[in-house]
Amino acid sequence: MSKSTYTPIPSFAALRAFESAARHGSFTLAAEELHLTQSAVSRQVKDLEAMLGFSLFRRNGRRVALTDAGSGFADDLAVDLERLKQTVTRAVAAGNQKKSLRVATIASFASRWLIPRLSEFEALHPGLEISLSARTKPFNFDEERFDLAIHYGVDDWPDTQMSKLCSQEIYAVCAPDFREKHSLSDPASIAAAPLLHEENRPTYWADWFRLMGHTTSHPPRGKIYDQLSMTIAAATAGLGSALVPHYLVEDELTQGSLVTLADTPLITNNAYYLVTPAGASNPMTHAFARWIKTKVSRRPK
Repeated sequence: MSKSTYTPIPSFAALRAFESAARHGSFTLAAEELHLTQSAVSRQVKDLEAMLGFSLFRRNGRRVALTDAGSGFADDLAVDLERLKQTVTRAVAAGNQKKSLRVATIASFASRWLIPRLSEFEALHPGLEISLSARTKPFNFDEERFDLAIHYGVDDWPDTQMSKLCSQEIYAVCAPDFREKHSLSDPASIAAAPLLHEENRPTYWADWFRLMGHTTSHPPRGKIYDQLSMTIAAATAGLGSALVPHYLVEDELTQGSLVTLADTPLITNNAYYLVTPAGASNPMTHAFARWIKTKVSRRPK
């Protein structure tokens, strides 16, 4: 009869010390985060290296850098610790006799549209605990263990079920004072005034001007922001005109802090999708999907 090989498991303290040091690239910062001394973190990492049989860091004075083996171990460990955190979260919810729903979503969608409406859904389902996490790209549901994702892009996420939530209507907007200051009345005057660009959508202004029948000899120029929330804030502050999804500026348009510059929206090839793991069947997920679709369908123009 063959004997099974026993693989010892390092202490959680050692794994946590290594994960923090790898993330920060510093034993000192890891010690501050974990409320330990720098020497304690260093000792735990050394003990972990001794157990694994290879070096995790290259040390150069007070500076440390991951070895190739250490980098691979850090990536795998980060996934494992995230799974452990999710398992504990689910266990706590189960212990409280509450149901939980984990939703991955785009940060701008969550902060500016979903969260202000979420109390309505929670009122319909008392006892349900909803947690939101920001994700911008497709992920492996088996590894991250979300119940549902709200995804912006195209219908191409392997091993999932995708249901279209809505197309994205992009409108040109600006602050009222900015419109008056630059006499914005047509695409030509808009093109001549300061424009605001969102880094992940660099062609939108060119696409919009083309839609409006306005041609220019050079690509539209202007300030660039790497977050849509920054672009909206800049437009509200009167720094320029911006192209933004209608649903993200509903409050500003209603309050009058932003105005639209044209009635025709730019419709892109991308859309919003509700995404669930292939074959999954969760009553709370279905209830959430039904609710959010009704909220989108009733979105005011």
